[in-house]
Amino acid sequence: MAKQMKSRVGDFEKSLKELEAIVERMEAGDQPLETSIKDFERGMTLVRACRDSLHQAELKVQKLIEKEGVLESEPFEPEDE
Repeated sequence: MAKQMKSRVGDFEKSLKELEAIVERMEAGDQPLETSIKDFERGMTLVRACRDSLHQAELKVQKLIEKEGVLESEPFEPEDE
């Protein structure tokens, strides 16, 4: 189970890193339109995969909290950088 979780985290991080590289290439604006379209398609696939991974992690956390007997939901407020 822990091995599977590490694999998912690794997959998420790998996907996120690839997505960041795609965004950088597209923002540079010096690639042909066809390449940008392919990058955009790949980026959308990565976004969906990352979103799904995060959703699965959220569900797992909720299950773990529910096992403790109390589920208290509160909005996430990111820290200012």
